[in-house]
Amino acid sequence: MRIAILGSGGVGGYFGGRLAATGTIGMDVWFIARGAHLAAMRERGLRILSPAGDVHVPRINATDDPAAIGPVDIVFFTVKLYDTDSAMKMLPSLLGPQTLVVPFQNGVDSVDALTRAVGRAHVAGGTAYVSAVISEPGVIRHTAMGRLIFGALDGSRPAVLEKLLQACTRAGFDATLSDRVLVEIWAKFARLTVFSGMTAVTRSPIGVVCSDPDLFAMMQAALRESIAVAHAKEIPLPSNLYDEVVGSLRSLPVHAKASMLEDLERGRRIELPWLSGAMVRIGQEVGVDTPTHRLITTLLRPHINGRQ
Repeated sequence: MRIAILGSGGVGGYFGGRLAATGTIGMDVWFIARGAHLAAMRERGLRILSPAGDVHVPRINATDDPAAIGPVDIVFFTVKLYDTDSAMKMLPSLLGPQTLVVPFQNGVDSVDALTRAVGRAHVAGGTAYVSAVISEPGVIRHTAMGRLIFGALDGSRPAVLEKLLQACTRAGFDATLSDRVLVEIWAKFARLTVFSGMTAVTRSPIGVVCSDPDLFAMMQAALRESIAVAHAKEIPLPSNLYDEVVGSLRSLPVHAKASMLEDLERGRRIELPWLSGAMVRIGQEVGVDTPTHRLITTLLRPHINGRQ
């Protein structure tokens, strides 16, 4: 199986690194990166620092040129949402007749964007649960979670996704091949808009949010809004999603931060328009008021483009 990781940051670096570390015969993982991160991987390989066990892959396939890789079986599309348009221009060199591009991005817009770019036959759905960042070039720091969910848009089980599921299992992280992946994407969206919005707007890890009664109430209000928007979109979310999300956020390590907060602290661009901003936009489209997400969006808007 040939896999290209298009976007080798926290998500792509973590899961791609775990896949590459297995050393399984026939598993060929390529990382597409740029700048200092690419240079470090070429020189020293890829290192993952993780409570699930540290990993060092001393020799890694890394390039900034997709044409040097050629067609693959699976593309992990894991760039930041604001880089989606430019990254899609790299896809043609990676596509063969059966290639599937799986977006493990935040938000709910990626499947439609990729379908317009490469055609529905080349797109699957995916979502990732992980807290991981590039701590320094060539090093991924993983702090919490570690799960992939992916599936065909029509609910079938293509052989290539079955093989990916087996590869993930061998790599030692949790993975699910779902027959309702669009519901899974929306369930993650409902959860992430709350986690990212609340930790970023307070500049605090999740433990601070959950331990303060007023912040916790605000988080609950944001979650109710997210679920209401999904219901208005006729997304059949699990009936217990509210309780499950609240419980899972409370069970995270107290120091856990969403990637949007990590980016905010580093003065980088943030994905606000595709998270709480998107919840406000979609809420307006379906007639659902989202005052908490509007507040989050308003307060964070000056920081969308990072430090100028």
